[in-house]
Amino acid sequence: MSIYGRRARRLGIRVSESGLSELCKPLESERLACQYCQLRPFDNSLDSEASGTLKMSIPKISNVANSALGLSSSALRRIRRLLPRLMSFGNKSGEPVRAFVALASKRLIQAAAFFAFASLCAGAQAPQLLPEIDTYLRINPLMRAYFQAEGDRDGGVPIQATIGPSLQFYLKPLLTLKRVTTFDLDDAKKRPLVLEAGYRVITAPNEPVENRFMPIVTAALPTKGLLLITDRNRADLDWKAGVFSWRYRNRLAVQRTFSIGSYHVSPYLNAEVYYTSQYSKWSTTQLEAGGIFPIGRHVQMDAYYEHQNNTGKKPNEQVNDIGVAAHIFFPLRDSRTTESNPKAPAR
Repeated sequence: MSIYGRRARRLGIRVSESGLSELCKPLESERLACQYCQLRPFDNSLDSEASGTLKMSIPKISNVANSALGLSSSALRRIRRLLPRLMSFGNKSGEPVRAFVALASKRLIQAAAFFAFASLCAGAQAPQLLPEIDTYLRINPLMRAYFQAEGDRDGGVPIQATIGPSLQFYLKPLLTLKRVTTFDLDDAKKRPLVLEAGYRVITAPNEPVENRFMPIVTAALPTKGLLLITDRNRADLDWKAGVFSWRYRNRLAVQRTFSIGSYHVSPYLNAEVYYTSQYSKWSTTQLEAGGIFPIGRHVQMDAYYEHQNNTGKKPNEQVNDIGVAAHIFFPLRDSRTTESNPKAPAR
């Protein structure tokens, strides 16, 4: 048996002597490795020992290498096509990793500031928690509607649920008010005068349902030091079990926005007095200290501590509450689309 046959036997390949003539040919002198040519399929000239073997072909190493090089070059071309897209995405998003870290840090600051303020309020006394949610819909630049659902203890009454809509009309915004309330999502605070009409249904345990009509007038005034001062005048016209009563409420509020890194929070102080027809005197004084925490473009959280002194009944009643309110703002149409195309249809 020739040397080629012995090599083939070592590799476990059973072939005839005639099929080995093309196997393991030496290459040209400049090549450094051996090349195996492709072995032809077995034919009928195989000997009896190889008659039961499978017919197979051995591929050339050069063909395998060329295929691998083709696959690698194809993958390289795909990477080269995707690389500019990835780079352009990074440029547009301002380095995605850093942008993500900055956004996560901002949200953590928002949550920490909100819960820290709420915990400070809760530590004052074991007060009652008053939840509230307000959903605002901006109809046009001079009109807005909103729906309110809240729990309150106005005038020292036990906790009650108040639900109902309101409609606001206001003047054009002032430039000075815009500067003071740049980071406040409440569009009404940018207006020097706001007229409002609202209706509320008030329910309390073991009490008849109360219906309330509320005309409200609010004036805003910017001052030095970026302070926003608002004066709200409100009348509560109540019908309960066929009996009519009314209250006049005047609230003075001071607010200022501070920045914590890239985040902005607006602490405020409110003082409100009530004149009640039932007692024919100024019967209630209410003090509030709170903060406004914007979250995104449409949500604003409000956490506050409230103290009431009620002198209508004897003895005087002291009430302490914590309020947590969520204000959600939606435009009827996209303001950017409206500014660029005033005739754009409403959504």
